[in-house]
Amino acid sequence: MRPLATGTISFGLVSIPVKLFSATEASAAISFNLLHAKCGGRVKQQYICPREDNVVVPREEMVKGYEFAKDRYVTFTPEELKALEEKASQQIEIAEFVPSEKIDPVYFDKAYYLGPEKGADRAYALLAEAMRRSGKTALARYAARGKQYLVQIRPLPEGGLVMQNLLYADEVRAFKDVGIEPVQVKEPELQLAQQIIQQITTDEFKPEKYEDDVRKRIQEQIDRKVQGQEIQIERPAAPQTQIIDLMEALKASLAAKGLAPARESAAGPDSVEERKPAKRATREAKAEKKASSRK
Repeated sequence: MRPLATGTISFGLVSIPVKLFSATEASAAISFNLLHAKCGGRVKQQYICPREDNVVVPREEMVKGYEFAKDRYVTFTPEELKALEEKASQQIEIAEFVPSEKIDPVYFDKAYYLGPEKGADRAYALLAEAMRRSGKTALARYAARGKQYLVQIRPLPEGGLVMQNLLYADEVRAFKDVGIEPVQVKEPELQLAQQIIQQITTDEFKPEKYEDDVRKRIQEQIDRKVQGQEIQIERPAAPQTQIIDLMEALKASLAAKGLAPARESAAGPDSVEERKPAKRATREAKAEKKASSRK
């Protein structure tokens, strides 16, 4: 990988020069272009001014403005916009350390791998190992590309460091705004739900097990179209029968996987333990009846 940028981690009085590498590589989205249906040519986008009878405005006649009131703007020159930007210091200044599990993943944004610059290997390894042993993660500020970023620096199991861009508090909505009412969960339903979870639980996350099936299907149909074939239009699957009763839905979920609900431990009119003697007594009665008929 080629580094995207360089920076310096400031850790107390220790400075660690590092290189930044993109940790992710998103698959290119399948996109479709707008064409003129009459001739097949690709259409172009233009900017127009509605105040002057929709006249086309060339880019050299455009300026950037900020709307401070309805339809009222203050404009800025390129030089003024440049002056507003955060100065890129490339300094990754650690502000504090917190337990790794205390940062909610909802704050996670883009991630970058950090690699040591030449001569910084020892200090880099020291910081990574110290954080790993302490179970802590670092919160830092990083100024680049005209912005100041809040970032998390955390150790990787492989022995390196990753820098995770974080969202600021005002960029994350409060979950309480969803407006969920409290609901009492029934214990038998909870036990069945836990059984379903247990049956499909694995010990680790293996991302290679998953792929974008929708993108794959669309690409296959596009390839058919390119080759002059008709695309295969699949009919949507029939809607499944909706089970209103939550208990029945949980049991049906287990049945779909060929599993049986777990035996109930609590004694009660429907408990498995109480039903067993009745079944055993029925078998004994049938055996006695069969023996008497033979006599």
